[in-house]
Amino acid sequence: MTTDFPSTVILDIGGKKFSTTIDTLTQREPESMLAAMFSGRHTLCLDPEKGSVFVDRDGKHFRHILNWLRDGVVPTLTDSEYSELLREAEYYQLLGLVERINEALDRRKDEEQKAELTRTDIVKCIQSNRVRFRGVNLSGLDLSKLDLSLVDFSYGCLKYSLFSRANLHSAKFREVEAESSDFHDAILRECEFTGANLRGAILAGANLQSANLQDACLIKCSFSGADLRSAHLQTADLTDANLEGANLEGANLKGAKLSGANLQGANLQRAYLRHVDLRDTSLEGAKLGGANMLGAIR
Repeated sequence: MTTDFPSTVILDIGGKKFSTTIDTLTQREPESMLAAMFSGRHTLCLDPEKGSVFVDRDGKHFRHILNWLRDGVVPTLTDSEYSELLREAEYYQLLGLVERINEALDRRKDEEQKAELTRTDIVKCIQSNRVRFRGVNLSGLDLSKLDLSLVDFSYGCLKYSLFSRANLHSAKFREVEAESSDFHDAILRECEFTGANLRGAILAGANLQSANLQDACLIKCSFSGADLRSAHLQTADLTDANLEGANLEGANLKGAKLSGANLQGANLQRAYLRHVDLRDTSLEGAKLGGANMLGAIR
C-alpha cells in the first residue's frame, strides 16, 4: 500500500492502460474523485509488478476523460456515446465535464429544431415535382418569392419562416406550427390553414381570398390591408389581431374571437358576424353594409 507516487503514473482502467501525470489528474478538477485519489489523502494500491493503479471501470472513454483534464476539450460524439461518457464523468465526479457534456447535448437538441431542408433543397423539390413537405421542419427558412402553389406543408414546423411575396395558391398548411412566420404580400388564395398556429405571423397585404382559416390561432397576427374576401374564419382566434384596412367582404367569422382586434377601416360588407362579440373591437371607419350581425354584441 502506498501514497508516494512519482509525477507520472499509469492507470489501469478496466484492463486498459493510460499514462498521465499527477498534475493532470488533480489540477483542472480539484474536487473530483481522481484528484482526491492522488491528493495524498487516500491510501491506494499500487501493483508492484505492473507499476499501475487499477480502477474497476470501463476504459472505453477514459481517453476523453484525460483529454478533458489536459486541455479542457469535449469531443464530438454520438448521443449514445455522450451518454456513456456522461456516466463516467459523473462516476469520477468531474462536474466541469458533466456540465460541458450537457451543454453539448442541449446544443444538439437546438440544432434538431432547425430546418431539415435548405432553400436550395426546396427549389430542387419543386423542379422535380416532389412538392409534399407534410410534417417537415422548415423553421427559419427564407422561401420568399418562390412558386409554392399546391404544396402541402401540413403538420410541419414553419416558425419564423419567410414566405413574403411567394405564390402559395391552394397550398395546404393544416395544423402547422407557423408562429411569427412572414407571409406579407404572399398569394394565399384558397389556402388551407385549418387548426394552424399562426400567432404573431405577418400577413399584411396578403391575398387570402377564400382561404380556410377555421379554428386557426391568429392571435396578434397582422392582416393590415390583406384581402380576406370570402375567407373562412369560423371559430378562429383573432384576439389582438390587426385587420386595419383589410377586405373581409363576405368572410365568415362565425364564432371567431375578436377581442382587442383592430378592424378600423376594414371592409366587412356582407360578412357573417352573427353572435360575434365585438365589444372590445375597434370598428372605426369599418364598412358594415349588408353584414349579418344578428345577435352580435357591440
